[in-house]
Amino acid sequence: MKECIFCKIIQREIPSTVVFENDSIVGFNDISPVAPHHVLFVPKNHIEKIDDLTPDDHSTIGELVFQAKEHAKKLNLVENGYRLVFNNGKDAGQAVFHIHLHLLGGRVMSWPPG
Repeated sequence: MKECIFCKIIQREIPSTVVFENDSIVGFNDISPVAPHHVLFVPKNHIEKIDDLTPDDHSTIGELVFQAKEHAKKLNLVENGYRLVFNNGKDAGQAVFHIHLHLLGGRVMSWPPG
């Protein structure tokens, strides 16, 4: 999608601090972090929201979660914990309509969120 900010980050049209990349996903620091560690993991193929996933996307979603977990290890977040979040749709707080997994850590998280 030409207007998608995450697609532009993936294509390196917009600068970002990339912390992970493979053939199917990219991880980069959130430009407006809500925790000391706030990384977004996004698929390289444009999928607007979780409801748009197909059976072909199964491995991509697994890769997002797996790589977020691996990055949490690198950030030393495992002992105290971290949060993984997908927002789906505007009422859930999805601001960019390209699915993305938030890795949040480095502070105590409250519950319930939002």
